[in-house]
Amino acid sequence: MRVLVVEDDGPLGDAIVRGLRQRALGVDLARDGAEALEKLASVDYDVVVLDRDLPVVHGDEVCRQLNESQSMTRVLMLTASTTVEHRVEGLTLGADDYMPKPFAMQELHARVRALGRRAARPRPARLEWGELVVDPARRRVERAGRPLDLTNREFAVLEELISAPGVLVSAEELMERVWDDRLDPFSNAVRVTIATLRRKLGDPPLIETVARAGYRLSEAT
Repeated sequence: MRVLVVEDDGPLGDAIVRGLRQRALGVDLARDGAEALEKLASVDYDVVVLDRDLPVVHGDEVCRQLNESQSMTRVLMLTASTTVEHRVEGLTLGADDYMPKPFAMQELHARVRALGRRAARPRPARLEWGELVVDPARRRVERAGRPLDLTNREFAVLEELISAPGVLVSAEELMERVWDDRLDPFSNAVRVTIATLRRKLGDPPLIETVARAGYRLSEAT
């Protein structure tokens, strides 16, 4: 899942990004509304965590433009205000959810996950492929009842593959969906992550590589 955090408070923005990345999400950061609109124009995000009181371009305007573009990106609006009027106003602008500050990272993550399931590619809460089970909310993976210990990137790659079982997913798509804008486009990170993930999943192999095309989950044989 790819998330854009838009927050002008430096420490808070960094904390949100760090917390979501630790939960196996691909996260980018924008410090003002203008930067957010630039990123939204070039990347297909599942969820935007949007501070309302932004400099340069106000959060309300970012939300309005995103809504008018008929994007499937979901908006979780953040604000320091706790009044009902402000919450209603934010939702009226097109936000899908609303959280007052301060908030618990655990709740923010849960809400981002819930909104992500309603984005362009809806996903069930529990993903299954044969004997493989992935629970994104609890960050758990099992194969034939055996729990697997995956890194954040390995988990995120597996989540992308099992969300479209049997469908080819290119390395470029995985870069966009799992990593963030810090990744060197010439990196071999995808290939290395697939290799370690394939090893951890065990035999018979579940991930198939199609030369010059991408990766997909295959039926265990």
